[in-house]
Amino acid sequence: MKILGVIPARYASSRFPGKLLADVCGKLLLERVYLQAKKVAEFSDVYVATDDKRIYSACMERDIKAIMTSHKHQTGTDRVGEVAEKNPAGLYVNIQGDEPL
Repeated sequence: MKILGVIPARYASSRFPGKLLADVCGKLLLERVYLQAKKVAEFSDVYVATDDKRIYSACMERDIKAIMTSHKHQTGTDRVGEVAEKNPAGLYVNIQGDEPL
């Protein structure tokens, strides 16, 4: 069965805008989350789902697979849903972008 890991990523955090692009010991917070998720053998693939060009560009610069999603989504789950519409799989795992460990 195809299993996709999806990291919803928005820039507009109310307490720490841009936190996913924050440097954590030489790597972006989002990059650390992505690299950890890539270690899961059961995942067929891992994607970042974002509506922000800064996050998308940072992903492209680091060979992180990213999908631009609508800016109208109110939750990360909505972003995962859009990824599911574009990428058929048997299971989708919503991975929190601010938990690098």
